[in-house]
Amino acid sequence: MIHTPVMIDEVLHYLALQQGDTVIDATAGYGGHTFAIARAIGSKGNILAIERDDVMASFLCKRVIQQRLYQNVVVVNGNYRDLDDMCQDEQFENVSGVLFDLGFSSWHVEHSGRGFSFLRDEPLDMRYNATDTSAQTAANIINSAPRDTLEYIFQEYGEEPKAQHIAKAIFQKRRQEKIRTTQQLVDIITSVIPRHTKRKMHPATRIFQALRIAVNDEIGALKQGLYAAQSHIGKDGRIVVISFHSLEDRVVKTVFQDWKKKGIGNILTKKVVVPHFTEIQRNRRSRSAKLRAFHTI
Repeated sequence: MIHTPVMIDEVLHYLALQQGDTVIDATAGYGGHTFAIARAIGSKGNILAIERDDVMASFLCKRVIQQRLYQNVVVVNGNYRDLDDMCQDEQFENVSGVLFDLGFSSWHVEHSGRGFSFLRDEPLDMRYNATDTSAQTAANIINSAPRDTLEYIFQEYGEEPKAQHIAKAIFQKRRQEKIRTTQQLVDIITSVIPRHTKRKMHPATRIFQALRIAVNDEIGALKQGLYAAQSHIGKDGRIVVISFHSLEDRVVKTVFQDWKKKGIGNILTKKVVVPHFTEIQRNRRSRSAKLRAFHTI
């Protein structure tokens, strides 16, 4: 169940951590970055490790205990958009660094059974936390959202050129039967965009991305999380964000530029930082990663 974290060396470089620092890992996952940070800040440092998925948060707690870091690492199962409340509850203030690794894990794709992958026939769920009854599943959206809403989701979050045609095909199909599985959705998409087209990616890639973002309100959560992080970070603090698609990166870039204009601090990454070629060879998942960093003053 171990997941390979991306750009660890770059993360530690831009966080510039010292012994005894207080750090927030807003997307802790299995703890790959968390434990690297723990080594950097030592036994006197503290980490608030936030994980949205209840299964992964439970697994992380076990790893923290196994590595005897329970006095230094506080694991919270929640959404980083609620970072304000978490910091207050756990008394985390004057934070030295905050990390956001926005990629969803390989476990979600390969083992969760929640329909994140178009290569597996699974229920169309796509919630990061399957116990969150307040969030709509992908099936709910596909079967109940108005046609123009589907089109908007596919265009806005997936940047899909065929959004209108795919939304129309879904609308027509759901009149005949409920669309409950990933394979049903893939069949609809490939009826509009055949597999033999010149696209480099699978025809369903952008639609699945768009649905995942919509189900979990990823863009809204990112904006809230970034501003919450800035409000709890002390002077000379660092915020590091790793994104995996252009929508996320655009949000991060815009927020950092806004902070710079307001005199909150400086952007450390004049250009987006990408993984080294050797890391991409070791871990294909890292190939689309983009890192940006901000320094508060």
